[in-house]
Amino acid sequence: MTGLPDLAGRRVLVTGGLGFIGSNVVHRCVALGAEVSVLDSLDPRCGGNAANLDGVADRVHVIDGDIRDDRIAGAAVRDSDIVFGCAAFTSHARSMEDPRHVMDVNCGGTLTLLEAARREEGRVRYVHVGTSTQIGRMLFEPVTERHPEFPLDMYSTSKTASEKLVLVYGEAHGVPVTVVRLANVYGPRANIRSADFGFLNYFVGLALQGKPLTVYGAGDQLRNVAFVDDVVDALLRASASDAALRQVLFAVSDQHVTVRALAEAIARAIGGPAVTSVPWPAERKAIEVGAAVIDGSRGRELLGWRATTPLDAGLATTRDYYSTRLAAYLGTTV
Repeated sequence: MTGLPDLAGRRVLVTGGLGFIGSNVVHRCVALGAEVSVLDSLDPRCGGNAANLDGVADRVHVIDGDIRDDRIAGAAVRDSDIVFGCAAFTSHARSMEDPRHVMDVNCGGTLTLLEAARREEGRVRYVHVGTSTQIGRMLFEPVTERHPEFPLDMYSTSKTASEKLVLVYGEAHGVPVTVVRLANVYGPRANIRSADFGFLNYFVGLALQGKPLTVYGAGDQLRNVAFVDDVVDALLRASASDAALRQVLFAVSDQHVTVRALAEAIARAIGGPAVTSVPWPAERKAIEVGAAVIDGSRGRELLGWRATTPLDAGLATTRDYYSTRLAAYLGTTV
């Protein structure tokens, strides 16, 4: 934990703290001595799981509520020193089916949290989790924080819009904010039951069940991939970095791997049939960004951070975590 902030006695709020990224932030903050609260509605469309707090539940205050509810969210922010904004409706495909809802949750919820932080007059630090898919298709390579944003689905669009809200509140109202964009994060405590919450973790769930992994087309699109412990380190560093105030940065690894190679690595680490290919469904092809090669140097510079977990090691840790917990994540056992 070298280089991480001292959170002893600090009051930390994690929105979406029963979800994948949020719950891993919770575990790390508890380990660092923080007084941690979680705000989560456990909306089944958003991937949260109460089992994600196993081991720390007795040291975490869980608030059952929606980030759009000013009374609940406002009180939670007021009682905090640091807020990690991890709550979101995250499905790319489903966001196209219900665009109004995803905009309401991701933009309206972020606005509610920011208004609550504004009322605290600069006292509450706000770290917002963004996504690399805000970029859309690459116009130049590698992608940096200065790349134009042309998102291709409503989830990514909502994340672009909510990020801009965060930056406006930082500049206009003095809220101490940082945006950290993530890309293809995998590891323990993810929703591995549905492809709605990321193909990597879904592939892990399929492999754990001995089911085949199927990629669309050749699967030759490059992706940055990062183990969840590494990105949690980045988020925590962002919460204490003066250099990162009012900044947008990518917290991504240097690993660029094709989708097919990722599927094959998961099959090797966990087991299961050989990886197969199928034609692209038209509705998925329309929102596919293609290759994504991202330069994470600015995040490394501002945070003094680097992703250090090799893919094989991260997959082995992921396999070991789920192998004794499948009932909690898939409703089954090995």
